[in-house]
Amino acid sequence: MGKSEQTFPKIVVFDLDYTLWPCWCDTHISPPISRSNTENAIVDRYGSEMAFYKDVPEIIAHLKQNGIKVAAASRTCAPDVAKKMLSLLHIGDKRASDYFDILEIYPGSKITHFTFIHKQTGIEYPDMLFFDDETRNKEVEHRLGVKFMFVTEGVTWNLFHRAIEDWREHKQQRTSTS
Repeated sequence: MGKSEQTFPKIVVFDLDYTLWPCWCDTHISPPISRSNTENAIVDRYGSEMAFYKDVPEIIAHLKQNGIKVAAASRTCAPDVAKKMLSLLHIGDKRASDYFDILEIYPGSKITHFTFIHKQTGIEYPDMLFFDDETRNKEVEHRLGVKFMFVTEGVTWNLFHRAIEDWREHKQQRTSTS
């Protein structure tokens, strides 16, 4: 294996809605919310349950076990609901929110989210990998150099592995041109 095949992003950033879970927390969830008694899920005021996509907890745990930082970058209009969901959902026996190093959850441009992630971590943009379900957010790749991975049905292991390979190619291209 060459050096580029062995490298990993220093931080993996996830959008939340339709990336980590199958809803928009600002329109599909009606507070107050609580943890489900039977599943690793949240329940809203009407009894609707919502949970992570199947592979998400394992992927996030894998990142942390391998020393890779994890962040959220979401432009939701309901940041308190999103943060509460992350504190109620679990990964293993810990709250999901405990796995995130940075939470940039508020309305606005993903460029702003990534500017703050960079300032807080000192991690350069080419060392970041970003999963999001909205193609408009690919602007972080064009404008900043963050590798963007388009999500169509939640983050899965297959998508994750493909994203790591794409990130390696992206990083190698950026390194060889600078």
